[in-house]
Amino acid sequence: MSLVIVDVPERSRYEAHLDDVPVGILEYVVKRERVALVHTEVFAGYEGRGIAAGLARFALDDARRRELRVIPSCPYVKRYLETHPADHDIVVGLS
Repeated sequence: MSLVIVDVPERSRYEAHLDDVPVGILEYVVKRERVALVHTEVFAGYEGRGIAAGLARFALDDARRRELRVIPSCPYVKRYLETHPADHDIVVGLS
């Protein structure tokens, strides 16, 4: 199965799909050159497959590409950042 993640700006979220089946989301808010990553959800039955990590990675890469600073409001994204210090240069408010 192939994980595909896309930005759906009209819904303010990234969506993850496995072979065209929706399996997770990461909701965000963009304001004043910052993106707050507010909620990550992996749908029932798809946990433990790296989907949340894929969503976090995609969101951070997208923020870097768009030259946005990241506000990690989501507990999962905060935990992800603990093990990915190379991304701390674009993060604000990480304690």
